[in-house]
Amino acid sequence: MLNRRYLRIKTMQTLYSYFQQEKADIGFYEKELFKSLDKIYDLYIYVLVLFTDMHHTALLVTEENKNKRLPSKEDLEPNMRFIENVVLVSLTRSEELKKEVANRKISWQSDFDLVRKLYAELSMASATPSAKEDKQFLISVATEFLYEHELLNHLFEEKNIHWADDTFGAFSMVSRTFENFTGTMHLVPLYKDAEDDKQFISTLFRKTIAGDQEYNKLIDEKTKNWELERIASMDILLMKMALAEFLHVSNVPVKVSLNEYIDISKEYSTPNSKTFINGVLDKIIIDLKRDNKIQKTGRGLMEGN
Repeated sequence: MLNRRYLRIKTMQTLYSYFQQEKADIGFYEKELFKSLDKIYDLYIYVLVLFTDMHHTALLVTEENKNKRLPSKEDLEPNMRFIENVVLVSLTRSEELKKEVANRKISWQSDFDLVRKLYAELSMASATPSAKEDKQFLISVATEFLYEHELLNHLFEEKNIHWADDTFGAFSMVSRTFENFTGTMHLVPLYKDAEDDKQFISTLFRKTIAGDQEYNKLIDEKTKNWELERIASMDILLMKMALAEFLHVSNVPVKVSLNEYIDISKEYSTPNSKTFINGVLDKIIIDLKRDNKIQKTGRGLMEGN
């Protein structure tokens, strides 16, 4: 499932696109935002199906090797650890996965040469994975082999241009799926709490847009020695999102929101952004609290926001 930071990042990316347009349609971009999140689940299912197809490939290759005209001892007595992996076997039998595959029309059939290539590379790299538990082996395959594979990432980017930024989220979900295995395979949901998370996304998206001019004024007042045009556009967007969250998301502490946007700036803006954003928002928070504009609800949120 996607954590709140990932939801903030996807919202940030959509808001950035929205603000590039002179007369953008809020409803259209909001739908595109939720559609892009759902596409991450497509990628998650694609990766799980890749595992089941590599398992099928392993069965085919094993049978082919046994039927060679002059099979070797290794051909006749292959390492069955991958084929007999209990987590993988459970995944191939998962009715839940089969349902998602059918609903989302996901298939590796047109790219089966790559599936076979990936299995061949995996077999050479880890001929005897028996030293690890089944689930830990699959997690390492996902995070250390497939996640880093250049050809695979290129294929994902060809299928969906946004997937270049979404592989981390999808592979994190794959790893969690394997980690959660206790004898029965269950897929992880896209959201921890669908209703709450969707409300969070919608509020953050719409309130950032609605408060655009107000937030510009608040930021301008605390950056008198700077012209807004000279401040990195991503810094301004992140500060506006933070302000929308301070003011309109009542169940997230101010300190949590502040730290989240500072951390996001480290990856998506300039090296100095984290210090700049922290300094500006700290000043604005003091004013907002003084004017009782920040209202948080819930246990532990009433005091020390």
